[in-house]
Amino acid sequence: MTVSECKSYLLPGKRAHLVGIGGVSMAPLAEVLHGMGMIVSGSDMKESATVEHLRSLGIHVIIGHFPENSKGCDLVIRTSAVHDDNPEIVGARAENIPVFERAQAWGALMMDYKHAVCISGTHGKTTTTSMSAHIFMAAKKDPTVMIGGTLPLFNAGHRVGNGDTIVLESCEYCNSFLSFRPTTAVILDIEEDHLDFFKDLADIECSFRRFADLVPAEDGVVVANADDRNTMDTLDGLDRNVITFGMGSYADVYCENLEYVRGMGRFDLMQDGLPLTHVELSVPGEHNVKNALAAAAAALTAHIDPEAIAEGLNSYTGAGRRFEYKGEYNGAQVYDDYAHHPGELHMLLETAKTLGYDRIICAFQPHTYTRTKAFFADFVRELSKADITVMLEIFAARETNTLGMSSKDIADRLEHGIYCPTIEALTDKLAELAQPGDLILTVGAGDIYLAGEALVVRDH
Repeated sequence: MTVSECKSYLLPGKRAHLVGIGGVSMAPLAEVLHGMGMIVSGSDMKESATVEHLRSLGIHVIIGHFPENSKGCDLVIRTSAVHDDNPEIVGARAENIPVFERAQAWGALMMDYKHAVCISGTHGKTTTTSMSAHIFMAAKKDPTVMIGGTLPLFNAGHRVGNGDTIVLESCEYCNSFLSFRPTTAVILDIEEDHLDFFKDLADIECSFRRFADLVPAEDGVVVANADDRNTMDTLDGLDRNVITFGMGSYADVYCENLEYVRGMGRFDLMQDGLPLTHVELSVPGEHNVKNALAAAAAALTAHIDPEAIAEGLNSYTGAGRRFEYKGEYNGAQVYDDYAHHPGELHMLLETAKTLGYDRIICAFQPHTYTRTKAFFADFVRELSKADITVMLEIFAARETNTLGMSSKDIADRLEHGIYCPTIEALTDKLAELAQPGDLILTVGAGDIYLAGEALVVRDH
């Protein structure tokens, strides 16, 4: 089934059933379809605040997956976690009901928006998408937004608007972003990752090239990181409009007079040699300056006023699990971050070193056995930048440990490495280590944030 075929079913009065409706990108999809007059139902494995919210809108949600759930529907849309052996998928196919992927449905919906801003890259997607959301909100464009994290501005990871703009975080894993239909495709950077799906860097670059090719040749735009060699190599010879962003005037959109105040970047936003506005960020690090430049460049392709760009960027204070302040314990400041790739760890720890803390204590949970094995030496190198590194056991996610990997293997290679097999042991160790003047970071894409949350509410 194709994106175009999916679009032919997305009509008022049609019945759509969403399998895994409580998911972070499925719930907003349900809202959008409901808002356009479709009859929406769905199923999920458990009750949640999201499920209750959907029910409050009049969307029928069933707990549990049963073949009869999809009976009588015109189409079924499934989250990527739902496979062909799911009872509802089996039931739908037995009834000859078409089954579409979540990404295909989003791609079909994008075709109805004047501006479809899709933000991709190995690192920085959530932050840049969040910054873009702030900009389009400041410009009063009433955007629809889909983010892979929680944004305080919305108190959620999504927003359903009525304007002509949709802004989506766009992930390359399993080539899902190839179902999207961007008018503006942002590529932040390209590195090796998701090697359980991609063969190598060349395979990843091929996927991003196909993503760039999705923008319309006449009026679409690719926003590209001029400072990332892999990105520029990937786009070499592309027959699309390309706008670059970067740290200097070799890029189309760039910064001048950059300074850092308490780690937060302040700069003049420039385009083609002309000053547009002044930006004062509230999130630290050079990587966030680059993210801001990407969001600004994307906004400029939609003809957003520079003052709205500055207002949006200046108002952004972070997304959930992106250098998110959790609290304090024994005088130590506790932050949480989603970094799970060596490149992200590098940016996080280099930024942390500029913030003036006495010690950096990094508690890290690797994400998947394949990523840990593929980047083992890189993880060791980056984690050695912390004064103390406490390793939590690997978060398996979708994998089983057929490689015999353990976080202890990394801890044993670090001069100041400590291994903790459980969240509880990690929380105890952090409480033991914490001193006034310390920065404690809980880092990883799994459930390590629970340790930081448990620490800050612990009695001293």
